Amino acid sequence: MGGGPLGSDESEEASGQMETTSRVGTQPPAAEGGHQLPFARRAVDGYLRASFPWYGLDEAFTGPRWLMQVGTGADGVVEHGSIGHGEEPSVRNEASEDKERFAVVVTVAANPVRHSPDGTGLLEATSVSSAAWLAGVGLLSVTWPGQMDHVLRDDWLDQQTETAWALADDLSGPAWSSLSLPVDGVPTAFHYRESEFGWVLAGSTQAGVHVGAYGRGMSAYGLGFSAVKDIAAYA
Repeated sequence: MGGGPLGSDESEEASGQMETTSRVGTQPPAAEGGHQLPFARRAVDGYLRASFPWYGLDEAFTGPRWLMQVGTGADGVVEHGSIGHGEEPSVRNEASEDKERFAVVVTVAANPVRHSPDGTGLLEATSVSSAAWLAGVGLLSVTWPGQMDHVLRDDWLDQQTETAWALADDLSGPAWSSLSLPVDGVPTAFHYRESEFGWVLAGSTQAGVHVGAYGRGMSAYGLGFSAVKDIAAYA
């Protein structure tokens, strides 16, 4: 896939066909009394290592925000990561599908083709397709159709992951529509698709990053994105 999706720990179960990246940070647990455990600092440290700006929903969103995780390439450099908004998603089931309201914003560094650390090969360039892939797989990772057992869900996840890969590689295809949303106050074109499990979108910014997003229970049509001013405030 030219300029295609990069590996992601956001779908550890579904990334077998892609280069595995390192999980650097996840949502930290809280200790008694509301104080976050020391792992919280390690989580935000992964975000602080990035050389690109992180994006989230703009100030029009006033609900909870939380760090998820970042991913690194084969060279150990932070390449992408996610920030959640709203309710922390759980794997979908019949009891929760009408109650969850969340949107996750994925930021992907706009990297060119470059040599691997050992000089024996090349690392793929990132693109809007990379953001679309990570967002698509992110939605799958929190989706579990009702009445499926673990085995059936694993098979379903494999099939849906292949579909997400194909869709991310064909952003001009019929599965996608165009949607204009503000990024740092500037109207920006996004590729957008919906399914019974939620929505996925992806586009590029003027800040040298690609932005993807996925969600459920929150309409994508009213969203706006902006650069996070102080990612350390999330710790």
